[in-house]
This record gives sequence, structure tokens and C-alpha cells, in this order.
Amino acid sequence: MLWTVLAVASVVLLGLSAGVFYGFSSFVVPGLARVADDAAGTAMNGINESAVRPPFMVVFFGALLVPAVTGIWGLVSGRAGGAWVLAAAAVYLVGTFVVTMAGNVPLNNKLLAAPEKAPVWRATWQPWARWNHVRTVAGVVATVLAAVGLR
Repeated sequence: MLWTVLAVASVVLLGLSAGVFYGFSSFVVPGLARVADDAAGTAMNGINESAVRPPFMVVFFGALLVPAVTGIWGLVSGRAGGAWVLAAAAVYLVGTFVVTMAGNVPLNNKLLAAPEKAPVWRATWQPWARWNHVRTVAGVVATVLAAVGLR
């Protein structure tokens, strides 16, 4: 029973994380791109500051840790879904977690450090958005893999 609860929690956490990234890809960044560059850069800094709080960080890290533990437990205990949930954790690790740390965070930091937000926003929002699309797809794929593991 506990493994099933953790497997469902894995799907929920992965889905929530994918949804956050989808929201950024579908309307947050496009909306910011429609306002003045200085305002968009300042707003993105505010969004990034708000993201590093428990409501998002629990989901962001939980979507990596809960499926990893659940998948390993499933494999060790011989559950058919264990490999699927572990595969979900692997996809999330590479396509979401690593991409965030290597792609999005450096761009966020560059924007944060810039005394003039407009030119940096102009130079970074499209690469940031492309990396975010990767995170979105990886999050959706990971969610599907974990859901398959529920069988």
C-alpha cells in the first residue's frame, strides 16, 4: 500500500512540476515578452525570487526524490512499475533538474546581476524559453512514465 501511495505521489509531483514549466512556456514568458524589456526583466527577477520558496521547491525537489526512492524500492521489491517510476526520475533528473541548473539558473543569475535589465532580458529570454520548453517536455514525459508505473 505504501509503495502505491508513493507512486501516486510521484505522478502528482511530476505533473505539478511539468505544469509549472508548461505555464511558463505557454503564457508567463510570452506575456513578459509583450511588455517593455526593463519591466519584463524586473518582473522575471521577482518571479525567480518567489520561486525559491517552499511551495515550489517542495514540488521541484520532491518530483526528483520521491520517484527516485519509489522506483528503487519498486525494483528491489520486484514491483512491475518500479522500472517505469525510476525511468521517470531519470528523465526528470536530466531533462528538468539538470537543465534548470545548467540552462535556466545561469540566465536567471545573469539577469539578476545586471544593473540594466532591458538589454539582458532581450538577450536571455529566448534561450531561457527554449530551455524551459525542454523542461516542460521532460516533465510531461516523466509524468507519463510514472503513470504507466502505476499499473
